[in-house]
Amino acid sequence: MVHSDSDPPLLNHYGTLLCHSTQCDEPQTRVTMEECQLPLIDLCDLGSDDEMVRRACAAAICKASSEWGFFQVVNHGISSQLVDKMRSEQVKLFRAPFETKATSGLLNNSYRWGSPRATCPNQFSWSEAYHVPLTKVSDEACYGDFKSLREVMTCFAAAMSELSRLLAGILTENLGHWKQASISNICDETCFLRLNHYPACPISPEIFGLVPHTDSDFLTILCQDQVGGLQLMKDSKWVTVKPNKDALIVNIGDLFQAWSNDVYKSVEHKVVSNATTDRYSIAYFLCPSYDSLIESFVKPSIYRRFTFREYREQVQEDVRKTGYKVGLPRFLLKGSEDLTTTTTTESNTRLYIPSITAKS
Repeated sequence: MVHSDSDPPLLNHYGTLLCHSTQCDEPQTRVTMEECQLPLIDLCDLGSDDEMVRRACAAAICKASSEWGFFQVVNHGISSQLVDKMRSEQVKLFRAPFETKATSGLLNNSYRWGSPRATCPNQFSWSEAYHVPLTKVSDEACYGDFKSLREVMTCFAAAMSELSRLLAGILTENLGHWKQASISNICDETCFLRLNHYPACPISPEIFGLVPHTDSDFLTILCQDQVGGLQLMKDSKWVTVKPNKDALIVNIGDLFQAWSNDVYKSVEHKVVSNATTDRYSIAYFLCPSYDSLIESFVKPSIYRRFTFREYREQVQEDVRKTGYKVGLPRFLLKGSEDLTTTTTTESNTRLYIPSITAKS
């Protein structure tokens, strides 16, 4: 369903790109994608009295992060009632008039739509979003007339933050370096929630809802509706993720891939647009402080040492200059291309699952 007064002028912007683009890839064509069932992990098992059950659950998380870079979790501690309230408030927010969203400074003035730096149609995303730092979620001044959103979003952000730290702790401890972990430098000032809306797209076969990318964080937790559209790269081909109403989706970000020396995989993913139905999702991004040093504890290291700030600035520079994110390849050490496969294989053989204490 399209709400003409609330949706941003995406078609106009796309048309302008189409007319003025001097160099561009071939237009996208819609092909039938294989539907995949992501690894499904029941987090209830982390609270089991049986240590073997706890260890098996942790092992499944680590295996999925290595083999897929994506997995689903159920019994994750975020109630369906909270998810439903958050979704209802999110829909209300995006149905506000476009001018209100674009000019009122809502949610820390974080409203964005389309792809401002796109230089050709294949760099354009048919979507709108609010990108809200965790430190601003409870700020009453950010909500304007949307007062009911504040309480729900504060609870939702806190629950997502707790879950992300739990999962990151398991993944970090699995590598055997948890006492020295960069994950201890997680910072509320750099973590954020992104509220996404993908309006129905009349030119659906030709355009992305969100362009192919990897996430520039440690890990991401996604809460999506049942419309579908998320696709990820698996075995060198795009596969469609089947929505599961009871599950949250977790994916590894670039920083975890570098820190784990490619044991965990930050996988390219995208959203395809839908011709008739709006899609909504909320993503939580777990990030370290800007000055946190990302360095592999597995040697030889594939990547050079870098800070989160340096990585972020390099990504922004690449997007500004080319319209595309380059990401981790910018930080490969000389000759490490030859090490990537062997290091990952060797690291996987050394994985161990520590004893997981039952949750109280």
